[in-house]
Amino acid sequence: MNKKVYMLAIVSFVVGTVELIIGGTLDLIAADLEVTLGQAGLLITIFSLVFAIASPVLLTATAKYERKSLTLVSLSIFFLGNMLAFWSPNYTIILIARIISAASGSLLVVLGITIASTIVKKEFQARAIGIIYMGISASLVLGVPIGLTLGNAFGWRAPFLLIAILTLISMIGVTFFLEKIEPKPVLPIKEQLRTLKNNKILSAQLTSFLFLTGHLTLYAYLTPFLKSAMGLNGTLVSVVYFIFGLAAVLGGGLGGFLSDKWGTERSIIAIIGSFAVAIFLIPFVTFSLPVFLIVMVVWSMLSWAITPAQQSYLIKSAPESSDIQQSLNNSALHFGIALGSTVGAFVIEQSSVIHNASVGGIFVLLALGSAYFSITRSRRVTGLKNTVPSS
Repeated sequence: MNKKVYMLAIVSFVVGTVELIIGGTLDLIAADLEVTLGQAGLLITIFSLVFAIASPVLLTATAKYERKSLTLVSLSIFFLGNMLAFWSPNYTIILIARIISAASGSLLVVLGITIASTIVKKEFQARAIGIIYMGISASLVLGVPIGLTLGNAFGWRAPFLLIAILTLISMIGVTFFLEKIEPKPVLPIKEQLRTLKNNKILSAQLTSFLFLTGHLTLYAYLTPFLKSAMGLNGTLVSVVYFIFGLAAVLGGGLGGFLSDKWGTERSIIAIIGSFAVAIFLIPFVTFSLPVFLIVMVVWSMLSWAITPAQQSYLIKSAPESSDIQQSLNNSALHFGIALGSTVGAFVIEQSSVIHNASVGGIFVLLALGSAYFSITRSRRVTGLKNTVPSS
């Protein structure tokens, strides 16, 4: 395996960390910028929404540019976005900063995936892409506890300064260790979307979207939930987040094991069904921290156990457009994060954070229904040109 792939994975980790890094400090941001908790939560929503939309659009728009130079330009813009967030005097400026970071970050992630698949031998391409996705997954899991720890110690702006410093280090690595890479043809967005004309594939992507929506409805506001429903202080909240992150990382391995042992379809149904039970239980176990932690660990592990099973299912269901489906699934996940953060903010504004888990659970049940619908459909050609239907 080309060692440069790991450098690209680090870049993806740095970019992905920014998305949820403020999740644990929303109350601090709201107090400092004099906005509501729901408005602070929209900083996650806008990032995820821009990320999901900009990813395929910018990749297509920059298809003719040399990849190393494009990566460095994108990193520079990403650096400026995070410094702007660090310096932001009000809510409007940090909102603009989040948009800049999301747009440049989305391009960096897809560049990392395409470059990784280019610089390795063909037999290592799948593994290289998997390493990039590991960086993304780790960032989404660890972003909140990192931001929470730094935010409580040095203020909510500190995480953005850390990301800016890591971005500069990434730029140095790309400058000295990555060779120039000429661009390859990129499939037009319209052609990519044509693959979703198949109900089996569309409902599979919808499953990811609904699942993440349900998860983020609570997870994006876990800090206020822990403080208001359980009376935890900042130190204990940090401990809870690190336990959550560790369980999530282990959950990714569990998902791969279950997928290999039971098959992707049975694994997806079992994971989503169990996840629904866990998230509905959350409000009823707040009377005891040990009991809550047990349920939370299950919730956390299952939140990422779905990823390898879902990715394998998409490859199995649409082998002729598997690379496109991975890209579209990445957008579906971020749309889910955006909607979940919005729904969570609405629930808090209209009632109480204690209800976020139940509302999120409803979306998880919808994801279960979507998964069942997809699994019970027969596989046909996905609408991609020059593909042959399976027999």
